[in-house]
Amino acid sequence: MTDVAGALPELIAQADQALVRTVDGLSDDQYAEPTQLPGWTRAHVVAHLALNAEGLGGVLHGAHVGRPRPMYASVERRDADIADLATASPPELRERLLAATARFTDALGAMHEADWDGRFERVPDGPTYALTSVPLMRLREVEIHHADLGAGYTRADWPEGFRRVLLDSLRAFRTVPLTVRATDLDGTWRYGDGDRGPTVTGTSADLAWWLTGRGSGEGLTSDTGELPEMEAW
Repeated sequence: MTDVAGALPELIAQADQALVRTVDGLSDDQYAEPTQLPGWTRAHVVAHLALNAEGLGGVLHGAHVGRPRPMYASVERRDADIADLATASPPELRERLLAATARFTDALGAMHEADWDGRFERVPDGPTYALTSVPLMRLREVEIHHADLGAGYTRADWPEGFRRVLLDSLRAFRTVPLTVRATDLDGTWRYGDGDRGPTVTGTSADLAWWLTGRGSGEGLTSDTGELPEMEAW
């Protein structure tokens, strides 16, 4: 609950502002250009970020008014909605993203302490997630996919607060035993169970980018001379 009431809303606001500036600066032609994500243009990424904000904002609003709702109607509907919205005109996409981020911000700000109790479904009858995880989910989506756009904002632009949060939260996803040491944060993170595994050293941005399955470990060194392979996340 500390993060929900503390640093995360401010980090989300900063991330949203930076994202909107980048999207506003794209020319219409740039929306059709490829991104770091295979098969997705910039229009697909912007569409996903808008729909993600709408979905998570709906989850929070449902919890606030006592009418729980899933984030998406189904996996198939989510994918179809992204593909459909990606065909919209750039002005429409920009407006949709701006409105969606405002909707999420309003829903987050309306939450009361008691509203955070409970869980929600990503899709009906699917796995459930703690409502308290929603702010972190949104923050990761905005910051990581902003860098995926390949439009001038890179992992090196991630704020220190987000880099720390991301390295902490990736413990829930990375099961390969390893230790990472961030040279710019003077910090160490352990991942996986069992053997210690290799120690990988680099900047927090380079480490986090690699741990999300992006790049090939540029800027990183390993005490074994090899980097474990990371699946895209």
